[in-house]
Amino acid sequence: MALSKLERRIRIKRRVRKVISGTAERPRMSVYRSNKEIYAQLIDDLSGKTLLSCSSRDKGVADSKLPKIEQAKLVGKALAEKAANEGITSVSFDRNGYLYHGRVKAIADGAREGGLNF
Repeated sequence: MALSKLERRIRIKRRVRKVISGTAERPRMSVYRSNKEIYAQLIDDLSGKTLLSCSSRDKGVADSKLPKIEQAKLVGKALAEKAANEGITSVSFDRNGYLYHGRVKAIADGAREGGLNF
């Protein structure tokens, strides 16, 4: 029987998370994409803590009435700025089982433009 979209994404997520892990020096940048919003976090997996987070619901992004891809790019840039203030320059990108396309790619491009390396 065929897998649902959610089951397929969870399988991909598990397969990727076996390899990717975040530390305090190089945290994991996890992306979550809902139908309306997009969220990103920098996570230290060794201590189990979220270091930074940013979403399309934050004031600077939500006020701008832009298409969702442009909002995702702004979220990536905002997260990169927060990370630079904390002294984080390098991250591991966790696409969370989503295809590297569209909004997920836009958030990664925005983070790269903001100065994060991955």
